[in-house]
Amino acid sequence: MPQNDQALLMRLKDSGLEFVVIGGVCVVYHGVPVATFDLDICCPFGEENVRRIESAVKDLNPVHRLTANKLPLEQTRSSFASLKNLYLQTDLGKLDCLGEVAGIGGYEQVLRQSISHTMSFGEFRMLNLDALIAAKTAAGRGKDLDAVKLLLAVKERKAQQNELF
Repeated sequence: MPQNDQALLMRLKDSGLEFVVIGGVCVVYHGVPVATFDLDICCPFGEENVRRIESAVKDLNPVHRLTANKLPLEQTRSSFASLKNLYLQTDLGKLDCLGEVAGIGGYEQVLRQSISHTMSFGEFRMLNLDALIAAKTAAGRGKDLDAVKLLLAVKERKAQQNELF
């Protein structure tokens, strides 16, 4: 199933959910051409915000992708208030919603370390370069550490360009 991050982002924004893009899509935004197979966001959790996520994807057959029985999202309404993370598979691809980011903290800390970016289909918040490097370093997986090397090169190139001007 192809990943359609643009459509997922637009749906989340239209639902009224506050969020920051934190994963591979953010790495690409900062200039590193990596393949990404899901959309990772950080958002404040709680029953109201989980309902916003639900409204954004309700017609996309959302299921909890990391559970053995792949329960549909609507069958877990009773636990909405206690969720800290949400890992969904939808008809538009994978959506990972996190309440906190390793190396940064909870949503408020993530929001403070984000920047606004306007795309052709809307304005979205992305982790800034330093915060993304910290998050990928803290995650520590091979693919994250590979991305860190490339992100550090981007940071160095930007610093050199700033010295020229």
